[in-house]
Amino acid sequence: MSTTLGPTDYPLSVQRPELLRTPTGRPLADVTMAAVVAGEIRNEDLRIAPGTLQLQGEISEAVGRRQLGENMRRAAELTAVPDEEVLAIYNALRPRASSAARLAEIADRLENAYSATLCAALVREAAQVYADRDLLAREGD
Repeated sequence: MSTTLGPTDYPLSVQRPELLRTPTGRPLADVTMAAVVAGEIRNEDLRIAPGTLQLQGEISEAVGRRQLGENMRRAAELTAVPDEEVLAIYNALRPRASSAARLAEIADRLENAYSATLCAALVREAAQVYADRDLLAREGD
């Protein structure tokens, strides 16, 4: 999105609701109790959309919270990854839980299967830190 946001745009749902859409593309204004009761709203409509997380990241960075902004951008990427796989990645990132090869495989999958380049870079960085601190599982463990 090419919108420039700042602190006055927070919270988005109050200040800039026209920018928010569900993952299925519905405007936030369409998500009402009446629409739920009528069966017009699906579970997917109640999840956060990657675009919303990107916008939250933009606001975070505008107020000097660079790391939070980066986290929001990675979270936006993770919306494309199945929940079970996110949990498996989380477990694999525990110290001594994975070998360097396993972490490289996870990073490659994030990048190639889901275009999650920021998340892949984070996994590669973790692998390097774990290697430097002797926190990788041994091959075959």
